[in-house]
Amino acid sequence: MFKLKADPTFEAKVEFPVAGGASVPVKLTFKHRTKAELAKWLEGRAGRSDEETFCDMVEGWEINEPFSKENVAILLQHHIGVALAAYQTYVDELTRHREKN
Repeated sequence: MFKLKADPTFEAKVEFPVAGGASVPVKLTFKHRTKAELAKWLEGRAGRSDEETFCDMVEGWEINEPFSKENVAILLQHHIGVALAAYQTYVDELTRHREKN
């Protein structure tokens, strides 16, 4: 059932790019933001690191290693395109209607 207020988190699959191979879908648990909160967050992103931005958006993942700042740093150092993929998915999920098959 549709709710007037959104849940505080939502899950979405992000295609994690893998150098030399096919992307791998990974389910992330994202923090929900209202329209005003998202606008403020987007304005405040300038100068922030990929790790900070990732941790501001995500609060969990379906990866064997536990979700932590240290593991986020390792992930983003080894898989450069993941930060952008997660950011794009996050903003898309909050702002766009997804087409259903």
